[in-house]
Amino acid sequence: MGRRRSHIGYYNLKETKERISKVQELLKERNLQAALIYYNAANIANEWYITGWFPQFEDGILLIPVTGEAMILGGAESEEFAHIDSAVKETRNFSLFMQPGLEFFHSKMYDFHALLRELSEKGIQLKRIGVVGLNSMPSGLYKVFMEEFKECKVENITTGFEKLRLVKSEWERACIKQAGRLAEEAYFEMLGVIKSGVYEYEVAAAGESVARTRGASGFGFSTIIASGERINAIVPTASNVKRLKDKEMIIMGIAPQWNGYTGTVGDTVPVNGTYTDEQRSLMNHLREAFRLCRDALKPGRTVAQVDQPGMDYLRRKGYGEHLVCQFTHSTGLMECEGVYYLNPNSDTVLEPGMAVNLDVSLFGLPTYYGARLEAGYFVTEKGVEPISEKFDELFTAEI
Repeated sequence: MGRRRSHIGYYNLKETKERISKVQELLKERNLQAALIYYNAANIANEWYITGWFPQFEDGILLIPVTGEAMILGGAESEEFAHIDSAVKETRNFSLFMQPGLEFFHSKMYDFHALLRELSEKGIQLKRIGVVGLNSMPSGLYKVFMEEFKECKVENITTGFEKLRLVKSEWERACIKQAGRLAEEAYFEMLGVIKSGVYEYEVAAAGESVARTRGASGFGFSTIIASGERINAIVPTASNVKRLKDKEMIIMGIAPQWNGYTGTVGDTVPVNGTYTDEQRSLMNHLREAFRLCRDALKPGRTVAQVDQPGMDYLRRKGYGEHLVCQFTHSTGLMECEGVYYLNPNSDTVLEPGMAVNLDVSLFGLPTYYGARLEAGYFVTEKGVEPISEKFDELFTAEI
């Protein structure tokens, strides 16, 4: 994929139009007049799915009527940013979504009553609305929202909307593959700086720098780097005071994004580059569990069925009390997405076109604290396609 674009933003306009059409079909099926998609910094994916954009500092709501043009309801500070970079250019400014105390002198401000009047004048009557992210709203926003829409029937459509994101288009898969290539380059760059005496943050900086240099639009999570006992934190960010020590293990995780889509790698290696017998045994057990889950990753299987062979193997090897979470989850606009559908308690089955990560891990170990292997795959008609051939080969081979 080249880096030249016909516009400035990360979005693909053809994809945006198709996605808005899918949302509008969902609204018609449920007899709703509009979808209101709440977004914040903790979950940008639902809004990015439509706009290919996320504001600085502010949260907001994306409004998609059953017919007509989508609209961003946000803060004034990010309005011009949206006009330049978002696939949705129509905006309305709300004090509710601005940083407290900030004022933009020439911006027209709205509340939901004013918005409803404007829509009514355009012939858009909102009597039944679907909301995405209703349970994620802060209590203050939720109270204002429910009060100002008290004349409307409000339906939570979060799971129905998020299901639209599970099967990836050809363009989305291409973005994820490119993100996977960035993850490869970041991973090998980090390996090259790991040695005794180096600070953890220096390892993270090496990976993040090479990803950004090669065009990463962001990261799916803050880079995970931890050595020694810090590994037990499960998802620790790099410390600026902890130095790597000889004979320790170091856990690594980085998730560069391309056009907002994520490629991920996680691994655990010895700081001095040479595995002890105990370290080698641990990592080979983890790699065998990873391979068993990879082989079980097929269309028609549930997440629990994919996890089972790897977990059973690790339990037989005596690691049962150190299994702390599921191995398999969907990926894409977030490193872990689609939690309503693809989780160990769901009967939703994998379909061709879905993207998943295998995150095989153990924590609370007595000597080396913990370990992780993580890489991504596309589900295909026949089985799986690695997002990164290099990581697939590396994590399924014995040390």
